[in-house]
Amino acid sequence: MKPMNLDAMREATRLTREGRLSEAMALLQGAGPTPDGQAAPSHHGPTIDLTASAPPARKGDGMMSKDRLNDLASTLKTGLKGLNLGSLGGTQTPVPEIAPGASFAEFRHADAAGSRSYRLYVPGRSKDGPRPLLVMLHGCTQSPDDFAVGTGMNALAERHGLIVAYPAQDRGANTNGCWNWFQPADQRRGSGELAILAGIVAEICEAQSVDRARIFVAGLSAGGATAALLAAEYPEVFAAAGVHSGLPAGAASDMPSAFSAMRQGGAPVTADRIRVPTIVFHGDRDATVHSTNGDRIVTQAGGTKASSVEVRNGRSDGGVGFERSVYRDDAGRSFCEQWILHGAGHAWSGGSAAGTYTDPAGPDASAEMVRFFFAVGDSASA
Repeated sequence: MKPMNLDAMREATRLTREGRLSEAMALLQGAGPTPDGQAAPSHHGPTIDLTASAPPARKGDGMMSKDRLNDLASTLKTGLKGLNLGSLGGTQTPVPEIAPGASFAEFRHADAAGSRSYRLYVPGRSKDGPRPLLVMLHGCTQSPDDFAVGTGMNALAERHGLIVAYPAQDRGANTNGCWNWFQPADQRRGSGELAILAGIVAEICEAQSVDRARIFVAGLSAGGATAALLAAEYPEVFAAAGVHSGLPAGAASDMPSAFSAMRQGGAPVTADRIRVPTIVFHGDRDATVHSTNGDRIVTQAGGTKASSVEVRNGRSDGGVGFERSVYRDDAGRSFCEQWILHGAGHAWSGGSAAGTYTDPAGPDASAEMVRFFFAVGDSASA
């Protein structure tokens, strides 16, 4: 069991006092907060969290001693009988399907800000000029392959002639494989992970024939929070963003404020911080990231200043009810969409059961995002 700093220890203690023992144990084991009443199926791997233990500190910097950690773990285990702790373990990564003539190669980008690996899907269909590019940011504990399978985005890429990049978080940067959306150094343009991800985009643009007016970013959970940050900090690079079960840009500045933002929505946000068209998906029963965060992303995308809002209620083929709100400007152009998924938790809507953290019964978030992105791209080029 790895050492834990005092912030994480206090959070585990708070969860224990509230009787939320599975969450506390998950935090102790490095899996972060577990959704209330939403234990992940054992074949779906560990529950997604959006934070990780802080980097190892020097002796005397508030690290919890091994004896104290073991004592707390023992106390927690007393109340863990009957819980499926196997769901906190790893699983075999699914293998994405690759269409004839397509490629799904792995690369590693390095620059002054750091380095990250990424998978790149290039469709096999014949090329008619430069192609759009979509950057897909996985959630915690996920991998590019897992995320590709779960979202089904490669099949959509093949259908629409879309290049898709799947950056991978290094476990050395975050023990749970989370993007560090809550650390100030990784929230600013030209710094940390945002700079690395922007560098990956630039590298792909040099190597592939990319339509630079149609570069998009989307993500789930911690990846969604990072997608919001990229949209806010690099509006000249990204034409639109998709945020699924994520948080607004700058929602937290450390681990305690990250937990607070996840539970309550964090501090009020600044309108118009995200200056590119944005589509948001969030389940109203999400116990990992409160659905208020989806509302605040809409605010950041200028939703409160819309000239008109069109609201439609519906139900997916799988029986999941939803409310879709379309925000339009003075010219009648859609610049923001919000999908509230009734009864849904912390999972990619309409995804494949072969991947982790998906809700196959929900509306197809991948298809709706691609539709939104292409409509934005067509409007920009008109």
